[in-house]
Amino acid sequence: MRIRIAYALCLAGATVNHVRAVLAHGWFPEHLPAATALYWSSLTFLDPLAAVLLFLRPRFGIALTVLIIASDVAHNLWFIAAHPLRGSFVEDVTSSAVMPSQIAFLPFVAATARLAWREVGEAGRDSF
Repeated sequence: MRIRIAYALCLAGATVNHVRAVLAHGWFPEHLPAATALYWSSLTFLDPLAAVLLFLRPRFGIALTVLIIASDVAHNLWFIAAHPLRGSFVEDVTSSAVMPSQIAFLPFVAATARLAWREVGEAGRDSF
């Protein structure tokens, strides 16, 4: 259960970031590629959905969390590489706490998802 709580707290923080971005720039900022705007805006709903599912349908929540963080890190690293701001990929990745925190969350999820999955199975609470 503690692992799922950690996931949910991280997803809640991500939700706050996505809501702030939507409030500041709108749902589909014109300066972004359409697919990126759609993806980032969708996380405003997917992140809290995954957080709730971690407790209501834990295996669905774990699976969605894995998909979200893997796709988010991959997409964001691609976006940073394709749209450099500071001239250095490393500078762009580390210029705020957002990307390093996502990169740190990815191996945490990768290392603990199987354990969280098994804990749910042992409790017999989800039949995903």
